Amino acid sequence: MLFLIVAHDGTDAGAKERRAAARPSHLESAKVRFEAGGMPIGGAILDGAGAMIGSAMVVEAADEAEARAIVENDPYTKQGVWVRYDVWPFKRAF
Repeated sequence: MLFLIVAHDGTDAGAKERRAAARPSHLESAKVRFEAGGMPIGGAILDGAGAMIGSAMVVEAADEAEARAIVENDPYTKQGVWVRYDVWPFKRAF
């Protein structure tokens, strides 16, 4: 089953630095999931100036609990980049 996940970065003074520090390990784990077919799309949410302020992705998971576990185990969550997230079941139209 597919799930749409929208994760929001913190807005404190150290948020951008935490994202930059965690980005290599986040991208490495996301690439593994993408190449295995478990994440057909994912990327950064940008503000009006083009700065990264969060992430959006579609993931394949057995259920919502597994989709939430994917987020909870991501380096961005573990390193304090994502401070909140939403998960919705997703139906692909095309």
